[in-house]
Amino acid sequence: MNPYFKRRQKVLQSLEGNAAVLLFSGKAKMRSQDETYPFSIDRNFYYLTGLDKEDMALLMYSIDGMKREILFILPYDETLARWVGGRMSKEDAAMISGVEDVRDREELDDTVASILNRTRKDSDFAFCFDLWHYTMDQDLSEATIYARKLQERYPYLHIKDIYPVMTSLRLIKDVHEIACIRKAIHTTNLGIRQMMKTIRPEMNEMTMEGAFNYELSKSLCKVNAFPTIAASGERATILHYMDNDQIMKDGELFLCDLGATYDYYCADISRTFPVNGKFTERQKEIYQIVLHAQKLVEENAKAGVRMRDLNQLVVDYYQEELPKHGLNEDVSEYYFHSVSHHLGLDTHDVDGGMGAILQAGNVITDEPGLYIAEEGIGIRIEDDLLIGQDRCEVLSAEIIKQIDDIEEFMKQGQ
Repeated sequence: MNPYFKRRQKVLQSLEGNAAVLLFSGKAKMRSQDETYPFSIDRNFYYLTGLDKEDMALLMYSIDGMKREILFILPYDETLARWVGGRMSKEDAAMISGVEDVRDREELDDTVASILNRTRKDSDFAFCFDLWHYTMDQDLSEATIYARKLQERYPYLHIKDIYPVMTSLRLIKDVHEIACIRKAIHTTNLGIRQMMKTIRPEMNEMTMEGAFNYELSKSLCKVNAFPTIAASGERATILHYMDNDQIMKDGELFLCDLGATYDYYCADISRTFPVNGKFTERQKEIYQIVLHAQKLVEENAKAGVRMRDLNQLVVDYYQEELPKHGLNEDVSEYYFHSVSHHLGLDTHDVDGGMGAILQAGNVITDEPGLYIAEEGIGIRIEDDLLIGQDRCEVLSAEIIKQIDDIEEFMKQGQ
């Protein structure tokens, strides 16, 4: 059975009473003149269809026990095909998504109006959209604009947010999703190894980012999971350092936080290694503290545990351990982020918050760090974990992180 069909059925089964769901694939935003920003598919639309094209819409509804799904796509354009390539055919869209009823995009409004006319007698009929917003001032989504239009024209209509339903589904990864994340992690590993082979004192951080992206291109990975962090020395103590344009000095550590994608599923990995291939004794000392903190999370991450409890394990360990190494300020001075977040179609994937209880099938990160600006030492070690009922699996176990392994690999590479 088509996996996207199975997911759509779960969405329809979650609806209470008669209701409809409308999701949009999105559109590329204009950047300047006739240029657009690269198009990025709406992840909930992709999760339910497997389609990666602009200006599509998925309509699903359940009325008096009858369930239907309709896909709306742009029609083929001969002139456009000569300039940028042909649009997806209805046959291909149906084959990939498993939606049998595929119509022209311009038919959406009339189809929605027809459904609302049929359900006028049902005072509880709900129309569901993905109404997620991250900030108050971000641009209104196509879903929000369409929901407003419907509310204005049909004041009696109940508008509901389908985002909580999508979150509950996407949190539990199926076999295909986990396989995609494994592939993204493997490609990320190749990129990190290339960086370790390439790095030298007096190189620019940008060279490291380029080495990583080159390896991703060789692996046919078109999209990074997120902008690469490539930070050396004191800059590695800045959590989301993005400039990646400074000279790396002999004796400094280099911190990279990066990830490849596979079918939009993300890897999120951090590694820290010496610019010259050899850790100093002090760097080893701090590195081992972070490595132990990461192991604590790995040993305790399983179904039934709260995300915030994993983070508290790290804080409690640091409170006890850091003063032994001359770090006497409050832990928050050296460690100021959470140890984990969910991972999937988004790097910071949908989740239920730090108070949420982990379930088997979740994929989360394990990323403790220590940031000592006055010593120019920033260390973060991050792996991706698949949560099981009684334990977790380290999906990124292939990526080396022990001090001896790093130094030996870099010695061979140089």
